[in-house]
Amino acid sequence: MKLQHARRSANALARRALARLKASRCLWLAAIITAIAAATVSADNVRWGADYFPNVTLTTHEGKTVRFYDDVVKGKIVAIDLIYTTCKYACPLETARMVQVQRALGDRVGRDIFFYSITIDPEHDTPAVLKDYAEKYRVGPGWQFLTGSAADIDLLSRKLGLYSEPDPANPDGHTPMLLVGNESTGQWMRNSALDNPKFLARTIGDWLNSWESGARAALKPFAEAPVIDNFDQGQYTFRNHCTACHTIGGGDAIGPDLKGVTAAREPQWLRRFIASPEKLLDDHDPIATMLLARFKQVRMPNLYLTDADAALLVDYLARENGNAPAATAAPMRSMGGMPDGAPRPATSLRTSAKPPISAADLDALLGPYLRIQQALANDSFVGVSDSALALATAAMQLGSRAAGVKAAVNPFAQATDVGAARAAFGGLSEAVLRFATAAGLTFADRAAIAYCPMMRKYWLQKGDTVQNPYYGKQMSDCGRIVSDIPTFNQ
Repeated sequence: MKLQHARRSANALARRALARLKASRCLWLAAIITAIAAATVSADNVRWGADYFPNVTLTTHEGKTVRFYDDVVKGKIVAIDLIYTTCKYACPLETARMVQVQRALGDRVGRDIFFYSITIDPEHDTPAVLKDYAEKYRVGPGWQFLTGSAADIDLLSRKLGLYSEPDPANPDGHTPMLLVGNESTGQWMRNSALDNPKFLARTIGDWLNSWESGARAALKPFAEAPVIDNFDQGQYTFRNHCTACHTIGGGDAIGPDLKGVTAAREPQWLRRFIASPEKLLDDHDPIATMLLARFKQVRMPNLYLTDADAALLVDYLARENGNAPAATAAPMRSMGGMPDGAPRPATSLRTSAKPPISAADLDALLGPYLRIQQALANDSFVGVSDSALALATAAMQLGSRAAGVKAAVNPFAQATDVGAARAAFGGLSEAVLRFATAAGLTFADRAAIAYCPMMRKYWLQKGDTVQNPYYGKQMSDCGRIVSDIPTFNQ
C-alpha cells in the first residue's frame, strides 16, 4: 500500500510539474507573439507612414484609379510635385527640369524610383488633359500625373508640405517645390523643383537609399574645389534656365533649337519674349503664336528674368551663333558663323574690340554699392534691393569683365532683411575689389577700404570714420581703414 501511495504521489507531482512547464511555455510563446505584433504595429505606424499620409483616391493620366498611400508612396522612393497644365510661369520649367532628372536616373524610374505630379487644378486637368501634357514634355515610364477631388488634393498638398496660400500678388498660384522621400525608411526632404537636375538626381538616387548603397566615394575637401576662371554669366544663365527645353545646335527639344536664333529674330523681340512671353502671346504676336502651335501648345514660361538677364541671354546666344547684335556689342566668334580661316570684314575686328575699363565704369558700380554699404551700416534694408538691381545692371553692361560682380550681387535677389543682405555683402565687396584690381584701377578719392578683423572681411565706404556694415550700429566702429587693395587667394 505504501508503495502504491508513493507512486501516486510521484505521478501527481510529475503532472503538476508538466502543467507548470506547459504554462511557462505558453507564457513565453505569448510574449514572443506579443512582441512580434507590437513590432508589426510599430512598423505600420511610423511617423511618416500609414497614419500620416491620407489614403485618398486619385486618378492617373492613364485613367487608372489609385490610393495615395497604398499605391503611390508605400514602400517606394518617390519624387512628388504640384503642377497645373495651364500654368504660364514655373510649371513648364518645373516639368522640363524633372524630365532631365528622370533621364539622369535612367531605368531606375519605374523600377525602384517613382515620379508623381499632382495637379492643383483638377477641374480643368482631367486624365486626358494630363496625358496630353505628359506627352508634350516627353515624359518617360515610371512617372504618373494624378488628379482627384479638389478637397483631397488640398489635404494632400498640406500634408506633403507643398501647400501655398493663395496670393493675389502671385499669378503663378504655387511654389515650385519638390518632395522626395523613401517611405520605407522615413527619409523625406523638400527641394526646389527648379534645382540643378544632376543634384536632384543624386539626392533621389543615392541619398534616399544610402542605407543600401552606402558611401560610394569620400567627399573632397573644399580646398580642392576647382577655381572658376573666366566666369561667363550668360552661359550660366542659359544653363540654369534654358537647357531643360532648348539646345544650341542639338536639334529641337521641348522647345526650338536656338542655333541661329539671333540672326533670325530681332534682338529686341528676343529680349521681350524671354522676359515676358505671356504678354506677346496675349497680344497675338505672330511669331509667338506660331511657336506655340508648332510645339504642341507648350508655353514659354515666364521665369521672372529681368530685362538685364534677357539681354545677357541674347548676348550669349549671339556669341554662340557667331554673330553679335549691335545692341549688345558682343565679340564675334566663328562658332556656327564663318568657317575658321575665312576672311572677316575689317569692320568686325574694330567693333569686336572692347574698350579698357575706365574710372567711370568703376564709378558706375561703386555708386549703388556704397548705397548698400550705407544702409547696412545704419541697420536698414531700405533701398538695398533697388541698389542691388542697379549694381547688377551696371555690371551686366560691362559684360564678362564684370561677371564676378554680377554673380556676387545675385544673392541679394533672395535677401529680404538686413541679416540676409549682410551675409551676401562680403562676397560682393570682394568681387568689387577684384574687379578694380583686374582693371588696374585705384579708388583714390572715390572710397576708402576698410577691414573688420572680427568678421575677417573687407568693404568700401565713404570717409575715414569706420562704418561697419556687418555689425551696424551695434559695433559701428569695429574695424580699420587700410591703405591698399587687398590681395585675395585665387
